[in-house]
Amino acid sequence: MRTSSRFSMALVVASLGAATLPASPIRAQSAPLSLGDAMREADQHAFGNRIAAATTAGDRARARLPLKGILPSARLEAGVIRTTDPIGAFGTTLRQRLVTPAAFEPAKLNSPSAVTNALGGVVLEVPLINGDAWLGLRAARAAADASTAASEWSAVSTRTDVVRAYYGAILAEARAGVLAQAQQAADAGVRQVRAMVAQGLVTKSDALQASVRAADVAAQLLSARSDALSARQQLALLLGRTGAELPTLPGALPDDAAVIALAAHDSATASATAASSVLRDDVRAAQAGVAAASADRRRAASTLFPRVNSFARYDWNDPRTPYAGQKNWTVGVMASWSIFGGNAELADVAATTARASAARAGLDAARAQSQLERDDAARRLTLSMQRLTLARDAADQSREAYRLVQKRYDGGLATIAELLAAESSTTSASLAQAAARYAVIDAIATWRRASGGDPAALTALDTSTTTAR
Repeated sequence: MRTSSRFSMALVVASLGAATLPASPIRAQSAPLSLGDAMREADQHAFGNRIAAATTAGDRARARLPLKGILPSARLEAGVIRTTDPIGAFGTTLRQRLVTPAAFEPAKLNSPSAVTNALGGVVLEVPLINGDAWLGLRAARAAADASTAASEWSAVSTRTDVVRAYYGAILAEARAGVLAQAQQAADAGVRQVRAMVAQGLVTKSDALQASVRAADVAAQLLSARSDALSARQQLALLLGRTGAELPTLPGALPDDAAVIALAAHDSATASATAASSVLRDDVRAAQAGVAAASADRRRAASTLFPRVNSFARYDWNDPRTPYAGQKNWTVGVMASWSIFGGNAELADVAATTARASAARAGLDAARAQSQLERDDAARRLTLSMQRLTLARDAADQSREAYRLVQKRYDGGLATIAELLAAESSTTSASLAQAAARYAVIDAIATWRRASGGDPAALTALDTSTTTAR
């Protein structure tokens, strides 16, 4: 009778645990990171989110620039001039209220002595009719709205990426953990088979096949450990971490029941909201872009019409001190109309018209892309649940098949090749079940993003995730 202790691996593949990673100078945080904590960290520190937030802040600030042509402005002026220009010298003397009959002597008028003037002024300018400024303000505000929507879309996309990276890293560590236990069992099996060869209970070919299987598992384990470390580093990068600290993750993916329950809820929502009016942030950004481009086109056209502005100022003129002497005031209204500016106005109109057409095409493309991604995500959600059900059944069946083959092997009715094949199939089926579970999680996150929802809803899975070892 063959002993069954050589390849008792059914328990190894029945549960997916965390892998023990190779020694690394990169530090891991002590407490396990939940998905909710990961999302909050990414919201504040993810590089893409920080760039998008800074860009939006800049666009909001630039949106106030057209106010220069709408709101009144005031400024102070001060300066000192010295001149021998006949008109300038006589005008300066007149402004200083120092004109005497002697100042009208032809010799002094033609060849005046140098005159110094310390001037001071207070100027108030009030725009009256500046159509380009008003329309420019509208265009700038719409552009800022587009930037805000794009920033919000970036945040949603980052959250989706966090879900994928977070559970992808857990899956990678779980795979390494399964293979680590499989290697231990395979090595133990090789030692026992070799001992049985020495006793004449099995052939040398049995030992060779067991050694080949152990080497294959060892190679897979090396790759899995490298992948697990890379996955954690990618997650840390996505969270915006710049140091050497890597997150510690839970020891397993959420269980099948919790994942399927959340997926079923979203699948029902997908069917019930097929005609939903909820707009994704990227579509909102495209709509605001159309509004901005249209307003900018009208702004360019308005430059072909007159502008009207008014002003008022007080001036002081003194030979020595600014803001001294008697003051004088001036008020006025100025209308300006650029009839021809080297074709610049018409070129601006043509360019903004083209940009408005491009923005409308971009909006149509965004809407079509949104619908395509929504339909595809809904199909993927349904398909991933079906695949998980099949993978779970396959894993259960492979474990039972392994148990039966092992029983036959113990009775001398199966070969070592059959036992090794059954063990390999069981390990592969268990890993496939975990991958299918991850695929459902990925499909939920993808659906949430595609339908204009919030991937943060997946934080509900935190309660069904085991703690890290």
